[in-house]
Amino acid sequence: MEKHGIVLFDGVCNLCDGFVQRIIVADQKDFFRFASLQSEIGKNLLSTYPHLQDLKSIVYLENGKIFTKSNAVLKIAGHLNGLWKLVQIGYVLPAFLRNGLYNWVAQYRYQWFGKKEQCMVPTPELKAKFL
Repeated sequence: MEKHGIVLFDGVCNLCDGFVQRIIVADQKDFFRFASLQSEIGKNLLSTYPHLQDLKSIVYLENGKIFTKSNAVLKIAGHLNGLWKLVQIGYVLPAFLRNGLYNWVAQYRYQWFGKKEQCMVPTPELKAKFL
């Protein structure tokens, strides 16, 4: 069993960055580690999954399993406490509906939330959480 779940995210997306920041705050068990999809580590982790090479979605790795899109969000939320547990109500919807909504938000995320010129640089306090 892996010690940490790994979250790969779009490092230039403000929405994705905000999601990661919220996970960090809620991750009281220090379970998650993070890397941007654009980083060498992110690319290396996905290199064994050729069908995901050009993915611009959140990716979650846990115990050798890979989750993307809404499944990744729901799996991540399952490890967090508080109101995050409510996110798991999303499992009542079929994956094609959840992922349809996910894809719609993903399509417009840069327009609605903006985009950075470069990936987030973690503060010294958070550096240990990033691969």
